[in-house]
Amino acid sequence: MGYRLSKIYTRTGDKGETGLGDGRRVPKDHPRIEAIGEVDSLNSQLGVLLAGLAEAGLGELIEVLAPCQHRLFDLGGELAMPSYQALNIAEVQRLEAAIDRWNEELGPLKNFILPGGSMLVAQAHVCRSAARAAERRCQQLNALEPLEGVGLAYINRVSDLLFVAARIIGRRQGIAEVLWQPAPKPEA
Repeated sequence: MGYRLSKIYTRTGDKGETGLGDGRRVPKDHPRIEAIGEVDSLNSQLGVLLAGLAEAGLGELIEVLAPCQHRLFDLGGELAMPSYQALNIAEVQRLEAAIDRWNEELGPLKNFILPGGSMLVAQAHVCRSAARAAERRCQQLNALEPLEGVGLAYINRVSDLLFVAARIIGRRQGIAEVLWQPAPKPEA
């Protein structure tokens, strides 16, 4: 592997700029840095979910979700080094296969569901929300600086996977889904 950080602080960002892998310096609130930050936030939240899944003995979900942490790190690399491509369509297809497999077991969704029922279900939904935030930031960047590769499709599919994973976690835990109850209609 190439260059690794041997010193954590460099003082080069003290005035509000940071370096990209291609040598450019950009403000820390640049859309590219915002996208990298949201992907990193998702990866951290996914780490919390994976730790909980390990404690609960839900290895089947870990097997599907753990590689996502590595691929999200790859996506961060692609964002930090615009000419670098690490993700490929096979990863998107891997997620789609897992979604299809789990959806077949779950059957069609007949109601809107809320993020709850257990800590693990709720955390999966926190991850799903973080994936959507990362996707929005990546789309904002894409509007300014078009992104190449499958990163946008990958992050979109990760959020879909996490929604279905939340439902599968509830099923594995024997917990009923929390169904949305619309507000009562006002009396006329």
